[in-house]
Amino acid sequence: MQRITSLSDYFKKYEQSEKDPEKFWSEIADTFIWKKKWDKVLDWNFESVDIKWFKNAKLNITENIFERNLKDRGDKTAIIWEPNDPTESSIHLTYNELYEETCKFSNALRDKGIKKGDRVIIYMPMVPEAAIAMLACARVGAVHSVVFAGFSSTSLADRINDCQAKMILTSDGNFRGNKTIPVKPVVDEALEKCSTIESVIVLERTKQKVNMTEGRDYWWHDCINGISSQCAPEILDSEDMLFILYTSGSTGKPKGVVHSSAGYMVYSAYTFLNVFQYDENDIYWCTADVGWITGHSYIVYGPLLCGATSVMFEGVPTFPNVSRFWDVVDKYKVNQFYTAPTAIRALQAHGLEPLKNNSLESLKVIGSVGEPINEEAWHWYHDNIGKGNCPLVDTWWQTETGGIMISALAGITPNKPAHASLPLPGIQPVIVDSDGNELIGNNVQGNLCVKFPWPSILRTTYGDHQRCINTYFSHYKGMYFTGDGVKRDHDGYLRILGRVDDVINVSGHRMGTAEVENAINEHEEVIESAVVGYPHEIKGEGIYAYVIVNSKSSDDLIKKEITDVVRRVIGPIAKPDKIQIVSGLPKTRSGKIMRRILRKVASNDFDNLGDTSTLLNPDVVDEIIKGSSN
Repeated sequence: MQRITSLSDYFKKYEQSEKDPEKFWSEIADTFIWKKKWDKVLDWNFESVDIKWFKNAKLNITENIFERNLKDRGDKTAIIWEPNDPTESSIHLTYNELYEETCKFSNALRDKGIKKGDRVIIYMPMVPEAAIAMLACARVGAVHSVVFAGFSSTSLADRINDCQAKMILTSDGNFRGNKTIPVKPVVDEALEKCSTIESVIVLERTKQKVNMTEGRDYWWHDCINGISSQCAPEILDSEDMLFILYTSGSTGKPKGVVHSSAGYMVYSAYTFLNVFQYDENDIYWCTADVGWITGHSYIVYGPLLCGATSVMFEGVPTFPNVSRFWDVVDKYKVNQFYTAPTAIRALQAHGLEPLKNNSLESLKVIGSVGEPINEEAWHWYHDNIGKGNCPLVDTWWQTETGGIMISALAGITPNKPAHASLPLPGIQPVIVDSDGNELIGNNVQGNLCVKFPWPSILRTTYGDHQRCINTYFSHYKGMYFTGDGVKRDHDGYLRILGRVDDVINVSGHRMGTAEVENAINEHEEVIESAVVGYPHEIKGEGIYAYVIVNSKSSDDLIKKEITDVVRRVIGPIAKPDKIQIVSGLPKTRSGKIMRRILRKVASNDFDNLGDTSTLLNPDVVDEIIKGSSN
């Protein structure tokens, strides 16, 4: 596969990809195994959102992970698994071993009636079996949908019902720091609201006692006992679904983002190799969870397609102490380290003392993902973790894009603090004003769009294509709208400014304000709520909820109850950081909540509230400002 080797090479490749995208991508795709080559590289229409890459080609992504790598890399370590508890033994799986485990579980899936096109939910901790489950689904042509194992039973049920899943893969429980978290009971509760699940396969991880429903629930170890370690791959069309991944949107219901087999394969491998400048014997570690797109593209698919050694980490950065990340880096002599600004800021708060026993000498590249990294965190990370001489790749991309879109290439593109920098070859970003006029040249700021398809662009939102059109392609004609603001500086480098719609980026996880409001409104004494994001020194953005209640209870009690409701309905990840009880919300005369004003108040920015006299109830603004300081 083509690896960019210098800045001039980058500009050359970028120019080629702009001039003749089809030729550019077909040359990269040629390096993969195909059962049948494509008839046409690209067919696309952004109006109806009909996008086909490598049309009519036939393949299986797992052949490109295993059959393509086994000959030369069979004995090479594919996955290093580091458990939550550092005293527990780690697991090193070679490509041969991972292949056999994947084949065994593929056969187990087929034994349970799973066939091409069936949807399978994966609700598991960060253990090797989670990656094996994803690869086995891909091997048999089933569509996996991984749900982060911190989501509530309601959130899980919503996703099962939306994609009409036939099977769920889970565990008895989950170790997280010093906690043992029940997982199977959450699944049991979710399944009370679902009718499509025929079987549940449960991995024994924590050995806690769980209920097993006869005829529906099976232990993972029993399913693979005595089963063949050979399994022929299902041959898929290039546009067959590989996976669905749910993301929160500006309306309450989560969207099932669909990615297809061929385009996603080509793009995730190409970006992994080039952004991180991976060399054959490097050890690469992305700290994400496979429940998010980062885990899909840059723990499992991207690295394994490139024959890399990928570290999977079950634990948290602060257990058993705040040196844990750096201990793992030194333990495995990690060369590329990829994490979220939230984690960086949390560790930065502990100062430099936790670093004093770590050398970190093995690091060649450090990376950031999930949200724009602020300058202070950028410098701390670059100076203290990268020792001032590791390139820092600040990557911008989304669940919907499938892979990294704008980023420095390690050691090739000059580093500029807090700038995502330049688009990858094949990516054609544009900056538009609110009317959709393209802003040309440098020193401009507006909304970030992309005017040409790339191989791993989302194909649809599962079961609701119109929603895909409305959300991403209707704002600006002929363009994919990212929902992010962006600035192009005097050097032509891009700096991402964060969301411009009603989506909050909490610790790198997108949370639709409507989804949190819907959860809050489930509390029987809540009349109405409005949720906005505000600057949070660790998480990047925190969740600020303004709530009108009809309650005689104390504010503290009602706030606790509201928090509990959100935890139950969505999961701990969505609980508000601040709740303010208010008598009313600022509304226009047509009844629309002025979230702009609420965002300003939440950020303590009282000077630029604009004209509030046209509001239906201008007095409420003063009351909210007064209450916000309490």
